[in-house]
Amino acid sequence: MKKPTRLTYLFTSVAVAGTIALAGCSATTSATSTSTATGTSVSSSASTSATAVATSTGETVTSAISYDTHYDADDLTWDTSSETTIDLSNPTATDGVSVKDGVITITAGGNYRLTGTLKDGQIVVTAGEEDIVRLILDSATITNSGGPAVDAESANEVIVYTASGTTNTVTDGSSYTATGTDDPDAALFARTDLTLAGEGTLKVAGNYADGIASSDGLVIAGGTINVTAVDDGIKGKDYVDILGGTVDVTAASDGIKSTNDTDAERGWTRLLDGTVTVSAGDDGFKSERELEIAGGTLTINESNEAIEGQYITISGGKTNVTSSDDAINATIPSDNSSTTSGGMGGGMNQAVDAWIAISGGEITLNTEGDGIDSNGTAEISGGTVVINGPSTGGNGATDATGGLTITGGTLIQGDAGDMFEGMEGAYVRFSASVSSGDTVTVTDSSGKTVAEYTSTKNISAVVVAGSSISEGASYTISVNGSEAGTATATSGSSGAAMGGGFRR
Repeated sequence: MKKPTRLTYLFTSVAVAGTIALAGCSATTSATSTSTATGTSVSSSASTSATAVATSTGETVTSAISYDTHYDADDLTWDTSSETTIDLSNPTATDGVSVKDGVITITAGGNYRLTGTLKDGQIVVTAGEEDIVRLILDSATITNSGGPAVDAESANEVIVYTASGTTNTVTDGSSYTATGTDDPDAALFARTDLTLAGEGTLKVAGNYADGIASSDGLVIAGGTINVTAVDDGIKGKDYVDILGGTVDVTAASDGIKSTNDTDAERGWTRLLDGTVTVSAGDDGFKSERELEIAGGTLTINESNEAIEGQYITISGGKTNVTSSDDAINATIPSDNSSTTSGGMGGGMNQAVDAWIAISGGEITLNTEGDGIDSNGTAEISGGTVVINGPSTGGNGATDATGGLTITGGTLIQGDAGDMFEGMEGAYVRFSASVSSGDTVTVTDSSGKTVAEYTSTKNISAVVVAGSSISEGASYTISVNGSEAGTATATSGSSGAAMGGGFRR
């Protein structure tokens, strides 16, 4: 795979929580329209520098992550006359393809069009380390009761491309013949760089463990991808980079994640464009290090913690998540305590090397844990952030160990009111009885609306902060059009928990 350029985070004060609108557009990918820009070295002391990256539609999006990936425009362009067609219902050996006992093995780089049904067999890729293998799924159904349906063991890159107008299914069984630590554990498994693209539909059922997994980098560049899994839905070790398409994941454990927690240039997850929907039994959208949402639409209907990473940047797109615990959580990798500022043993209220920086987008958080939770710092500099909940005590809408700073945008939060954390920047706080479905409106002294939202929780406190709030000014809160109180905006140092209780 291509080596990424190094992005160094020299972290000082980068803070939590906001959103600026940078419209993303959902997309499917044509065979000639996608490419990504080569990354450049970036060093930042307070925030990441931006780099231009092209989405699957060719639209340029500003990204804080500057690492290069294995993907380029040539991945989705090939000469159709060079294709080798494999009839899965009646496969035969040919150049670069061997067939034995239901196992179809591709041993050379090239373009392979798969059509028909392989009832209980396997596609195995054992190409050379410099080979590009393109699997063009053309109404293909692949099922394997004793292992992964697709197992890419070696190649430079494997591209799974769904043909326009087709529906393709990849399914494994609930038990595998080989179950060692290093054995495949996903219905669509790759030890290589993996690219998912196309204009058709790919349905993946991971009945043993994961749905789609790569031991290297994973790029989603287009198509419609539906994944169900009894463990993780979509997993890339070095990175998961979503450039377009429509992705729907239902997983008993994590939804979409990167897993490399040992290499500082790996373990990142990014959404630049496309429509992503996740229902997860554990975390929804996750990375071990950088996590970025710069465009597109992310909806997490169910999760424990919805969005989690060490360095979280949201600069665009639409994000709407539901979580039983924290909605956005910045923390150090579990096996990387050396990156902390004093380490986890240095005191429960000591900030670590982690942050949340929100500069754009439209963010709605529905949570019963903390809405924005950073074990380091957090900053809102633009956009619109609405936090619904928690509706019970023990957590708060925002919680940043190293401090929450608001320099722009709009933050609206409603919660139970007993775990309020101060913030750096002007804010106004109201006590008000609000029920789920109520419309909350905050106006200034001239009657101008500065914030409005519909609550999804029963709450008793509302806070509004951002560029529309001025310290010392008076504001009025109304619930369903009826005035419910007034308050004067204040500004204080961040990081102070008010109302008692321990903040995690």
